[in-house]
Amino acid sequence: MTTVREATYGVLRDLGMTKIFGNPGSSELPFLKDMPAGFQYILGLHERVAAGMALGYAMARGEAAFVNLHSIASAGNGLSAIIDAYQSEAPLVVTTGQQDRRQIFSEPFLVSRAVEVVKPYVKWAYEPLRPEDVPAAIARGYHLAMQPPRGPVFISIPMDDWNKPCQPVIARKVTQSVLPDTAALDEVARAIDSSRKLALITGAQIEQDRAWNDVIALAERLNADVYAEPIASRWAFPRSHRLYRGGLLPAQKPLADQLAAYDTVVVLGAPVFLYYAFVPGDPIKPGTKLFQITNSPRDASAALAGTSIVGDIAVAAKHLAGRVKPVQGSAAPCAKAPDPGPEYPMTTAYLFSVLNKLLPRDAVISEECPSSKGDLDRYVKLDEPGSFYSVRSGILGFALPAAVGLQLAHPDRRVVCAVGDGSAQYSIQALWSAVQCKAPVIFIVVQNGNYSALKGFRDFTQVGKNVPGIDIPGINTVKIAQGYGMNAREVDRPEDLEPALKCAFAAQEPWLLGVNVQQGGQKTMGMDQSVNPPNYG
Repeated sequence: MTTVREATYGVLRDLGMTKIFGNPGSSELPFLKDMPAGFQYILGLHERVAAGMALGYAMARGEAAFVNLHSIASAGNGLSAIIDAYQSEAPLVVTTGQQDRRQIFSEPFLVSRAVEVVKPYVKWAYEPLRPEDVPAAIARGYHLAMQPPRGPVFISIPMDDWNKPCQPVIARKVTQSVLPDTAALDEVARAIDSSRKLALITGAQIEQDRAWNDVIALAERLNADVYAEPIASRWAFPRSHRLYRGGLLPAQKPLADQLAAYDTVVVLGAPVFLYYAFVPGDPIKPGTKLFQITNSPRDASAALAGTSIVGDIAVAAKHLAGRVKPVQGSAAPCAKAPDPGPEYPMTTAYLFSVLNKLLPRDAVISEECPSSKGDLDRYVKLDEPGSFYSVRSGILGFALPAAVGLQLAHPDRRVVCAVGDGSAQYSIQALWSAVQCKAPVIFIVVQNGNYSALKGFRDFTQVGKNVPGIDIPGINTVKIAQGYGMNAREVDRPEDLEPALKCAFAAQEPWLLGVNVQQGGQKTMGMDQSVNPPNYG
């Protein structure tokens, strides 16, 4: 016999979850005391930051990360990061403390009903009925989190459970790949072979299934035009590849118009389709053959059109590549973005064009700058897998903590966090964690003093100009960063941008650059707001 606590640490060690991302409270102290050798506690000053760092760490590694939060606070403060994990299909095992079992019935201080609160946004939410079930519940949660579509699980643990007797628990092996139906894939191959104009749509699950090289090989075998899914949360195809044609628009009619020239469309690892603003129209032109290959039964069942095939993307891409013949490409390559001049105040186009010149080949971008996302997409060109992460849920506060987690997972790559000055305030405490973890993230805060993406959506929906709460004057993010112990400076003049970036890249510690840019940059993903919707607000 051992204790619940000792058995749990054994399970965590066996499953490779030796980093604990957390924000502790009284209910968690019995678990955290005398942490065994080989474990590291990554502290976030807010539950959103703790779970957000774990989110970045899990996505970068493709393995579940362990999160330990405090009681019912996790269901409030940490819920946005849990929703991010659910929408991004990131595997997290989230545990929280519960009051002592012996007095839960009497509704004591800090009693938690967090299981009911988080249930819509996790794959499994559970509070073990017996103390000795805790280690097995964590092992079960890990396997559920890792099954496609991956995502978070949630386990509430009464604080007096940890010292109760328990048998050791063996962390079993559970396979994760689900093979697609080969007969259905052969139907896709026949449709491709009879196609005159073919488009491939790439999505985040390509990276989840480690299908990057297989999808490139399939696209090159077909000589097919390749598009990114709308509001791409991952870059699943090389940005400078000759077959890459850009991103799809997140609204029905504009997206269908983009694909109108194609008689066959194959969606790999993405929903059909992710929309934002409502612009009515058919999901795709009538008569176009549409196929979706996804590892997510949820995405397959939610598709508005076409035939959906559930299974591993890498396996499907290899199967198709061995059975198809080239198809004539139909679209022109992406036009080279014009070189932006060094205007004053700076444009975001200039900011990202200069950044692109200095980025290491294997850099990683953590992005949350809604109003300037279009310029980032146009000017930043990265061709390595695992190079780009963006918020899938639309909830602000993703990028800063995710960047810290990404850097912890990739100590040999440089993470750059491009974030708006409004977005940064939702999880600003992550700067402290970056300093404490010595994670050399470069935080580029795009400073325009307002919620520009929201202004763009206001104008698109024609609600009128009289909307409060859109301007955010009086924030000095540089001083906030310095208060957390981080090197930081403001960049105002275009001639100062490149030297400042070079200084940050030369350092082996985190840096923050607050870059002042022009106001009113509400174009997103290159879309005209009078016709098409912005990314998100």
